[in-house]
Amino acid sequence: MRSNTSTHRRLLRLRFASVLVVGGLALPVLPVQAADDSAQFALGKKLFLQGVVPSCAVCHTLQAAGAEGAVGPVLDELKPDAARVEKALRNGLGQMPSYRDKLDDAEIAALALYVSKASGGAR
Repeated sequence: MRSNTSTHRRLLRLRFASVLVVGGLALPVLPVQAADDSAQFALGKKLFLQGVVPSCAVCHTLQAAGAEGAVGPVLDELKPDAARVEKALRNGLGQMPSYRDKLDDAEIAALALYVSKASGGAR
């Protein structure tokens, strides 16, 4: 009975220690991911305001960007998710031109992230 208790305690300590090690290794990833998202968000805002011609802010209203465009839909009301924004940027939509030749994939992703988060469309 004594050896079973001792073995059980040893297993519990080992299990607890492995959780700490795994948790300790995962924690440094979180600040890096947050920094990447923050940099991507900042790039997206810059692109929205002045990164392409015509700029998104000329046509779209987006309160977070201080944009009051009157041609395209009000993004604060539309609340598009990132996939919808990416599709519109790549293919154009209605009067909106395609930006496929003006923005690379990383810029399109950053702009889509910004619009979706700033408008409240990100889930």
